[in-house]
Amino acid sequence: MNIKSLLLGSAAALAAVSGAHAADAVVAAEPEPLEYVRICDAYGAGYFFIPGSETCLKIGGKVRTEGQWYDPYNPSARFGTKWHTRAELQLQTATDTEYGPLKTNTELRWDWNDGNATSTNLLHASISLGGFLVGKEDSQFNVFTGYAGDVINDDVVYDGPYELNQITYNYDAGNGFSAVISLEDTNSGSGATGSNGEDSSDHYAPDVVAGAGFKSGAWGFKVVGGYDSIVEEGAIKARVDADFGVFSAFVMGGWNTDGSKLNKYAGANGGGAASGIGWGDWAVWGGASVPINEKLKWNFQVAYTDSKIFSATTNLKFKPVKNLLVEPEVTYTNWDSINQDQWAGILRFERSF
Repeated sequence: MNIKSLLLGSAAALAAVSGAHAADAVVAAEPEPLEYVRICDAYGAGYFFIPGSETCLKIGGKVRTEGQWYDPYNPSARFGTKWHTRAELQLQTATDTEYGPLKTNTELRWDWNDGNATSTNLLHASISLGGFLVGKEDSQFNVFTGYAGDVINDDVVYDGPYELNQITYNYDAGNGFSAVISLEDTNSGSGATGSNGEDSSDHYAPDVVAGAGFKSGAWGFKVVGGYDSIVEEGAIKARVDADFGVFSAFVMGGWNTDGSKLNKYAGANGGGAASGIGWGDWAVWGGASVPINEKLKWNFQVAYTDSKIFSATTNLKFKPVKNLLVEPEVTYTNWDSINQDQWAGILRFERSF
């Protein structure tokens, strides 16, 4: 074999080997496309799509700290100054379905009162679809009417139960008319064990709340009734709201079906609960809110009962920057039937997000 043949053979062999290596070469995979968070504005501000799903999520909450002087709910609680700090985390989800939005609402609360350990509360946890709601929320006896005034101590005169399990249907006609019916758990919420000592250990019937309302322009009217199946009594509240532009106002009245008894919907708070002082036959609330400028609003509320409980509260809501609230408040309560009264105050700082 001559040198020329040897060189040609070697070149061919190298070419074959190179071809084999080229065929086996590892090609780097293309990077996955980066999925940015998409805004979901169909359900209001703050929602975004959870990556990889069609579910929208909203994260919110607040951090609050406040100093309190005396207790407007209880004339016997003369603790002087007390400092309270709270944190809340709220998670809301929404997904579009053929029956309308499928939503959830979850809210966790942590409280620290000076000298005590932190307490944790599952404040709200509910599922809603097509007007129906199941889970834990405040009683519709309060939610449907809109609670009371825009003050911290709005329920010194008891206005109804708060956190409890329920099955609720809300109807909105779209023309100003709305209605609600709710089956509420007898074993959760204030008055659950019977406000007058009734034994509820073997009780099975739910409490019932029903209401209707109409809003037209600046005026709104709502009425709601609640039946306590343990006490076998209940209460009715009616409320009128008006917005006059330079200020807004409300008046609300409540009637107890048996003024000699407390029930879940016509009960008592604080010292009144301890001494069994509820509404009597009736209770009334009224208040006003006056926007002074974009950062400052003044609120006022008064309440009175057939059992001669009188409460007056006023506050200022100051928002020096967006999502920061500074709120001083003063309350005076008089329990005429036991000849006691109480002045109380709060200075609150709250950052919401």
